[in-house]
Amino acid sequence: MAKSGQTFNKKEKEKQRAKQRQEKAEKMEERKANAKKGKSLDEMMAYIDENGNISSTPPDPSKRRTINVEDIEIGVPKYEVGEEDPIRTGIVSFFNEGKGFGFIKDLQTGESVFVHVNQLLERVVENNKVSFEVEMGPKGPNAVNVKKAL
Repeated sequence: MAKSGQTFNKKEKEKQRAKQRQEKAEKMEERKANAKKGKSLDEMMAYIDENGNISSTPPDPSKRRTINVEDIEIGVPKYEVGEEDPIRTGIVSFFNEGKGFGFIKDLQTGESVFVHVNQLLERVVENNKVSFEVEMGPKGPNAVNVKKAL
């Protein structure tokens, strides 16, 4: 007796492929039956309301706002320097003499400002009240011309 050319696995795979083809054909027929071709233009339109949300109803013309083109700013707005005092006061919150740097807590803004030993005009220690100027460095604000306040 001769063996059949197909094994059990081959028969199962063939059945599975046939089943998938049948399901695919059924889905295609269902899509054709439920297709909504021939929609009117009004049914396909979408509108944006005054809040920027998509809606199916047209926006109310009475709520329309006009925007002046000159008022639109593209990019980051320029920092405008005001008439604030360039000399600030603060308290040395941390200073490491061995490493040569520390931080000053600005009394006006409350932010910490980095200070390097090269920018000191007088020797300072922690909790000293100092006056200083601020320059922007590559990593943030740096204190320069630091001296003890009276």
